[in-house]
Amino acid sequence: MSDYILISKASESCDKTVTLKGWISNLRSSGKISFIELRDGSGFIQVVAAKNDLDEASIAVAGELTLESAISVTGVIVKHPKKEGVYEMQATSLELIHKTDNYPIGRKEHGPDFLLQHRHLWLRSKKQWAIQRIRDTAVYAIITFLKENAFTRIDSPIITSTACEDTTSLFEFEYFDVGTGYLSQSGQMYLEAALAAHGRVYDFGPVFRAEKSKTRKHLTEFWMMDAEMAFFEHEQNMQIQEQLVMYVIDQVLTQNAEELEILERDTSKLSGIKAPFIRKTHSEIVAILRERGSEITEETDLGAKDEEILSEIFDQPIFIDRWPAKIKAFYMKRCPDNPTFSLASDLMATEGYGELIGGSERECDADVLLKYMGENKVPVEDFEWYLDARRYGSVPHSGFGIGLERLVSWLSGIDHIRETIPFPRTIYRYTP
Repeated sequence: MSDYILISKASESCDKTVTLKGWISNLRSSGKISFIELRDGSGFIQVVAAKNDLDEASIAVAGELTLESAISVTGVIVKHPKKEGVYEMQATSLELIHKTDNYPIGRKEHGPDFLLQHRHLWLRSKKQWAIQRIRDTAVYAIITFLKENAFTRIDSPIITSTACEDTTSLFEFEYFDVGTGYLSQSGQMYLEAALAAHGRVYDFGPVFRAEKSKTRKHLTEFWMMDAEMAFFEHEQNMQIQEQLVMYVIDQVLTQNAEELEILERDTSKLSGIKAPFIRKTHSEIVAILRERGSEITEETDLGAKDEEILSEIFDQPIFIDRWPAKIKAFYMKRCPDNPTFSLASDLMATEGYGELIGGSERECDADVLLKYMGENKVPVEDFEWYLDARRYGSVPHSGFGIGLERLVSWLSGIDHIRETIPFPRTIYRYTP
């Protein structure tokens, strides 16, 4: 009886007889010999099934194999005759676990609507497999980095009674007989409350935006990691963001070489990134962009075209710093030398992938925060609990949020963000 192993462990069993179990992701046959690409979730391997090496029952199975059929195959693991570091199996026995008929996603080209309607099946394709593996590495890398830097995970609520920023971009619903509830767009404020207990805190979970955006960079439901750090000022905040991004890049390049190759990702674009990242003020960026024909002003955010222009100029991530306070959130600390600007930064990725991280030093003085709330017409009664964090033991602190899907899109070199999440939710789609 041969041992059942994962495909990812095949190289450890070279010249041994083992059993693999999985699904057929590709298949070609010349009659006397079949070449089966087998997938088991951990990886892919070519199975060579020659009639001369099979018993009668296995020959019969080989004759009825189809795409996405599930099989168990026993054979000897050998080095690929032409590809260095690649292994394949010479099959001696085939067993059909489940036969699939008329698999909807064939080798021909399918449009995005068809593929999204069949997302539950499209996830099996090689490129989609690779993207989700990179996503998994990125998630684990973020959590590992934070744990190694003394952060404690705090799970923020998804249902909230107040909006972190603008209620117009939130999903609103009636919460029993209590009042209006919202689906959270950020756990930031809850983390600010928790940092007085734990010092450095983060959350990691789904958040929701009700914006009717159709761009390739927007989702209605996505995953966000928010972090807050006590006794961190603005420059320290940017430094830890740099360290986190560099750590994630290193882990993906190290652990996902096969996946990046499948996606045809130019890894030199990632391996060439070095800290410290470029730092420019919002005013400096505006001047650069206007010289190149942009209509951006000192009081506006960057558009998609602006991000593309910056990518043509810089091959490193850019911190855009000192934003006009009037276009940033009320809780951001103002620049001491000019309070019309906030101690806020957005980290822009290379290659036109846009904003990866948004962060700022937070205003820690309750009286000053009350003033900003008044200027922004924020209902004070809804934020008394938030103000309490400043009334009792307030300290300088900073925080940031990183969108997982945008990060994965950049790392993978994928054009549309909807491919970076298993089941994307957009303004036109909430199935499957």
